[in-house]
Amino acid sequence: MTPEIAIIGAGYVGMPHAQTFADAGRRVVLVDVQQSVVDGINRGESHIEDVPSADLKKLVDAGLVSATTDFAVVADCEAVVIAVPTPLSPQREPDLGYVEGASRAIAPHLKKGHVVVLESTTYPGTTREVVQPALESGSGLRAGVDFHLAFAPERVDPGRTDWTTKSTPKVVGGIDAESTKAAATLYRTALENVHEVSTAEAAELTKLLENIFRSVNIALVNELAQLCDRMDIDVWVVIEAAATKPFGFMRFEPGPGLGGHCIPLDPYYLAWKAREFDFNTRFVELAGEINNNMPYFCRSVISQALNHGAQKSLKGSKVLLVGVAYKADIGDVRESPAEKLLTLLRNAGADVSYHDPFVAEFDGLASVPLDPKAYDCVVIVTAHSTVDYDRLVDDAKLVVDLRNATGAKGTGSDKVFKL
Repeated sequence: MTPEIAIIGAGYVGMPHAQTFADAGRRVVLVDVQQSVVDGINRGESHIEDVPSADLKKLVDAGLVSATTDFAVVADCEAVVIAVPTPLSPQREPDLGYVEGASRAIAPHLKKGHVVVLESTTYPGTTREVVQPALESGSGLRAGVDFHLAFAPERVDPGRTDWTTKSTPKVVGGIDAESTKAAATLYRTALENVHEVSTAEAAELTKLLENIFRSVNIALVNELAQLCDRMDIDVWVVIEAAATKPFGFMRFEPGPGLGGHCIPLDPYYLAWKAREFDFNTRFVELAGEINNNMPYFCRSVISQALNHGAQKSLKGSKVLLVGVAYKADIGDVRESPAEKLLTLLRNAGADVSYHDPFVAEFDGLASVPLDPKAYDCVVIVTAHSTVDYDRLVDDAKLVVDLRNATGAKGTGSDKVFKL
């Protein structure tokens, strides 16, 4: 059967979207440049945690999901969704290479009436200034006249079950009113709630605001954690107390840094674009500075804990990191602060290992069994719910808890040091 929707990029965004459209009876083809990924999908094998292989296989067997490396399949579809990565360059500037490449690959196969939607997180203006010219020059068609073009930011939160791709409201903004309407109609065939906005730029900025909101508030509590360390005040007690207020306060927690594709990267997209308008997003960039400093601060906490709790230096100490995924109970390590922390500890001369039940290999290491007694210091980086933290405290010689995972047990123990 001919597919109706082509999704460019079979990753953390593309796969859940394919499942959601297919569950609604839409025929979807995933286009990806990695042959191994394509072959796995066509066998019904999922490489994304949020899409179980059993569910994918049913959709593949029913002819609702397929995959290919050939962009020519776009010509037979009625809609194209671009869901490719938007990383930063080493200089922390936007890298739209994947978006530009996908747009150029799609262009020769565009036909009149196509609906093209960009979902990749980016700065305001990308859809109109980058994607549109690439599509038009490669196809000879005009956006808004021959085909529809819109932006609809992905809102995928890996591991989450209460809000899914289907149930999370979808923001849609086109380069013109008809494009907005066409894209919204596409998503309404599978999603529960679609929210239309006036322009593609408004939709692009909506996504950045969502993630900058979290970045700024996490930076606030990260800075507070550093101050509390100097003032000898338990930051977790303060947060717990503040969270009892039923209005005017939203709980955020400190940690070793930010992880995931969105929050560590997206603020820099806005900061970069703002300079085009002679505007400095000082608040946004300060939050990034504070959050980026947290692995360095946590290294100091670990060093001090070894010094005061075990009369040992960091150099030569055996350190076990518990949890390296960027958040609890998933295996996603994209932008995980554990990577920077691990590097800093190694550079300081520590002998570092890690245990993570969700991540088999990380930064050249393999996950080791959880044996706290074998290490001079155990550092809780990611608080997976599968770990028995009471037992960990009992068995370990020294614990540095960066997530308050040890709770009251850790607070009452003289061998637990908290962030």
